[in-house]
Amino acid sequence: MESHQFRAMNTEISIAAEGSLQKLAPGFEKARQFIVDSERRFTRFSEDSELSQLNRSAGTWFRASTDLLTVILLARHYVEQTAGLFDPAILPDLQRVGYDRSMDLIRAQGVFSLPQPATRRHLAFDGVIINPEESLICLPEGMSIDLGGIAKGWIAEQAALILADYSDVCGVSAGGDMYLSGIPENLSGWPVALDDPRNPGRTLVTLNLPPGAVATSSIAKRAWKQGGKDRHHLIDPRSGEPAETEWLSVTVVAEHVDLCEVFAKALLIAGPLEAQALAQSNEITYLAVDHEGNLLGTKKSLEYLNDR
Repeated sequence: MESHQFRAMNTEISIAAEGSLQKLAPGFEKARQFIVDSERRFTRFSEDSELSQLNRSAGTWFRASTDLLTVILLARHYVEQTAGLFDPAILPDLQRVGYDRSMDLIRAQGVFSLPQPATRRHLAFDGVIINPEESLICLPEGMSIDLGGIAKGWIAEQAALILADYSDVCGVSAGGDMYLSGIPENLSGWPVALDDPRNPGRTLVTLNLPPGAVATSSIAKRAWKQGGKDRHHLIDPRSGEPAETEWLSVTVVAEHVDLCEVFAKALLIAGPLEAQALAQSNEITYLAVDHEGNLLGTKKSLEYLNDR
């Protein structure tokens, strides 16, 4: 298995495939370039990105690229499926609690703003108007959105599909958002390490996964202090505050990475009492880790545990 690593989207990217490096090199480069170009399109940390242009256009029609339109349509679908637990329109709350710069900068410099109460003038994402035939999007006036997680998952999958033209067995991981094609030689599945959210860098368990997608959402990885107050990036749209949950992380295994990304976040926000019903109604396979390091999840997810 040949591999290539680099940093993009404020996370570590790993591209891997079976075959000769000479044959794979063009595929690695095309996949890498797609990820780099897509980051420029979807980042909220650059005034020149297409997403930032869309946010500045709120209240008027914006002509979107095919990629941006695709992710916006996916986002609207998932807002409905999760009953609003997934909502890209929480960007003002993310910024208010200190996530107003890239995570790389926050980790290096800390957060300068002080905690402020939520105003709760929340504009729900279902107010976005979309004209797919004309590639037009209209955000309600005053709305700004963040597509970070869902875009990252979609980008990882598209990059893997590019690489699949060069190898039947390949995978792309973007900070744990993974799309896997084929099965590695002499293995029954893809070995995927699940980090211990209580001790980042330590493997809690290894999953043995079939081809498809997997993503993990955690309140431990993207976390910081704001005026002495613990914060994390998982905003509960119902309160405008970082979610208070009995779980530290949720991993979802499914067909597409964007679905995994969205439901990992939604189930983590929902917590144990609501997650089971949400997962059942959407046929979601998930594995959760609580504050004691216990693993909980659907029956199918437990079958993926390699060492149990």
